Amino acid sequence: MKSPEELQRALGWNRELANDPKEREHLRSYLALQLAAAGIAPPIDDSTDSAMAVFSQSMLDSLREKTRLLSEHRPPIDQRIEAFLARYFEGVYSKPLRLPGRSLVLDRHGMARELSLPVRGDHFQNDLLQSYRCYNGVLNNPASDRRTTAGTFHVCEDGLPIAADKRAVPRRVFVELFRAAVNPPKESLLLPYTSESPNPPSAWVSLLLRPLVRPEVPGYCSAKTMETRFFAPGSLVSNLDFVETIFGNAGDPLISANNAGLDVYHWSGHTGCVILAPHLITLTKKDLGLPHYDEATDRQRRDSMCYRDAAEKYNDGVAFKLTCRDTAGVIVTLIADNYYGYCKKEVKTQLSYAANLMGGAEEEHAGGALAFASYSLGEEFQVNSRRYNGRSFDDVARDYESFIDIKPEGYGVDRLYPSVIYIPENSRATLSGRCIRWMRDGVEHQIPLSPDQTYIAPSGYKIRLERHPSAPSWRLVGTVGEGVFCHKPCTVSGGGKSEISKSLRDYMLYGPIFVSEIDEDFDKLDEIFSKNYQERWNQKYDDKPDYAKRQSRSVLANERSLGSVIQLLTPSPDFSDSYNQWLQTIPDHVYALALIIKRFITPETRNHWRQHFGVDIVNGSPGHELKFGDRALVGTYLRVGLDGSRWRTFKLRQDFIASAKVQREDDISASTVVPRSKLQDLGPAVANADSYKFVENCEFRLFQRPDDAIHRGLDYQTELDLSRPSNFVSNFQPLTRDNVEAIVTDVIDFEKYTKSMQQMLTSATASGAAFTVSSAHPRVLTDGSKTKNPRYLQDRPDMTNAKDTYVAYRGMQMFRSVPADGAVQAPVAAILCGRRNNPPDKPAGIRSLAV
Repeated sequence: MKSPEELQRALGWNRELANDPKEREHLRSYLALQLAAAGIAPPIDDSTDSAMAVFSQSMLDSLREKTRLLSEHRPPIDQRIEAFLARYFEGVYSKPLRLPGRSLVLDRHGMARELSLPVRGDHFQNDLLQSYRCYNGVLNNPASDRRTTAGTFHVCEDGLPIAADKRAVPRRVFVELFRAAVNPPKESLLLPYTSESPNPPSAWVSLLLRPLVRPEVPGYCSAKTMETRFFAPGSLVSNLDFVETIFGNAGDPLISANNAGLDVYHWSGHTGCVILAPHLITLTKKDLGLPHYDEATDRQRRDSMCYRDAAEKYNDGVAFKLTCRDTAGVIVTLIADNYYGYCKKEVKTQLSYAANLMGGAEEEHAGGALAFASYSLGEEFQVNSRRYNGRSFDDVARDYESFIDIKPEGYGVDRLYPSVIYIPENSRATLSGRCIRWMRDGVEHQIPLSPDQTYIAPSGYKIRLERHPSAPSWRLVGTVGEGVFCHKPCTVSGGGKSEISKSLRDYMLYGPIFVSEIDEDFDKLDEIFSKNYQERWNQKYDDKPDYAKRQSRSVLANERSLGSVIQLLTPSPDFSDSYNQWLQTIPDHVYALALIIKRFITPETRNHWRQHFGVDIVNGSPGHELKFGDRALVGTYLRVGLDGSRWRTFKLRQDFIASAKVQREDDISASTVVPRSKLQDLGPAVANADSYKFVENCEFRLFQRPDDAIHRGLDYQTELDLSRPSNFVSNFQPLTRDNVEAIVTDVIDFEKYTKSMQQMLTSATASGAAFTVSSAHPRVLTDGSKTKNPRYLQDRPDMTNAKDTYVAYRGMQMFRSVPADGAVQAPVAAILCGRRNNPPDKPAGIRSLAV
């Protein structure tokens, strides 16, 4: 398995390094030598000349001759694929099926990106795609802006059973399609990198992947990967850039260190092959050997594997993918299109095939995130860790000194992230004092309260100081230590996988709290605040408080929390009919007023609240914006979609804070189920199960569709991502220098962008870049409409936001008292899948579990 440093190189994780001029010069020198060694004439530029100067012409001639002599030698993975094809199609044709013998092997991440554009140009175009070198990355727009699914999936006969919704293809037809696939038109073999040379060469390009089939569970099983080989005509090298950016580059298949057959601990035993061949849609059914309609079987007629007219195109001339596989563990697929999503989905299909044959693992079309409930704590908060896990700071100091620098005052500083502070179990955070205080050995200690730091209690509860996004105030925000793993398996496209993983923060609005008629509204508030709530209970409800021991707390009492007020004013079957009817008389805007007044009330203002809350006088009449003294109060609203051109919004409770999330999955996940008896102590949160399912994301970058980014300033994450360098983008509009200058000078619309996108567009105009991608400008199609399928590859948020992920796992570790060397530190999550000790009407809860 790769080390972290090797994995970063295989993924090209360092964007800034990829954009560095010196790094690009080194890459071009490397490409020049690789092209020359492969017998491909490199383009002549400064990098090529520099590279050639290192070696004599005789050495290069020697390399070319050795390459020619070894042209029939196949890497081990290719030998496995060709042996499978020879066995599967034995007796169909005497001549064996061979993979492309000479291909330019992409053994280093970034080669495909550089090869996808002319060495001196910023634009490449053919009938299948248009590629652009942009200020913020590379833009590839395939001829089809989206993939189709109707009639797409074809499977070769005489292998594994073929599902009824797939089209069955005779073996001899597969052979003809395979032979056509490895003999594409010469123009499709044109390599964009050398396309402007006087006599541009033709070439195949190939890539090796090792995608994950089964996640590692320390102490139980190792991670398992399969091997997948991609072949593409030179003009489609951007497809290989796409898949290597998602799954990582596994190196040169000729090198023994990259031979999966020698990796006995981590190879699943399965091999995949994908050949891109868009030209297959031009072939006719008759030429491929399909029967006439009158001679076809019922299934051939149903699957359109026959013809009435000799000119009929295979699959009616539209995109398809054809797969050949059996129980031997090798799967070969031809893809007759260059839309990028097909390549990713084929890796997913092959992972599913490998997992099903291997057993004990499953590939899941899943989305999910670890969600940590968060709350607005107001201006003061008293930590009470013993209530949740009985732990003290002394326990933390004893168990975690390997990564915590313990201070004599009784707190700790994280050794990896010094901005993470570990505080005692009796700490009190106070906004007015700008500090966190605690008592130790009869002496009070304190440390400053800073928005740049995160404070973790022994229970894993996290506290941070945060400025309100739209109000002139600060607040304490608390986040629980134990997260909930929201895992959505077996999901259809459009089923909401990504939405689970994304934060709500981008969809929240902040605006004034409105008063309708101040006298009427305040009279209703007086009724709410002074009401005796002891009589609210349904007579059949047995768990009501004993008011003989204490009086019911008033709405504005310090002893009643804001959450308690929300429960009090929400209809419930536990309440009497008359009380529920009275709740219905409270208008929505008065309900919101009651909550925000509760949020800002103090002991000094409680008995005279009307004197401190009010509205301005506008044109001699009371206004409608609620104020606390001279401060306008701000409410939080959630956008949930457009109704025509207007947003549909809902008011959120006053203490609402969006959950902190660590994204775990987005589309392709690998999972395995482990018996409880094979695992060590998992802690009280997840102990009552017979088995557990461990899930890991197979992708390192996510193929996002930012539909809402067309509204400038709405999708903060997309604008931040696209403002960074070295993006892989598809189905956006290539903006010229003049286009970008026009956007920047249109101040009114330009200000709607987030700061990150504004800065990127401004820098793009100054850089002189030929093209730039803006988040708000999806691709314009040939009919003048805009695509509904803009896409880009997003770095996995849980890896990009390394500190947030680290803090989340440390909090979980504290909550469960996992030892310092416990495997909770590994980026693997699991969900409870057993049902033992759960009533039939109450399914097992989904809980986070890091292993």
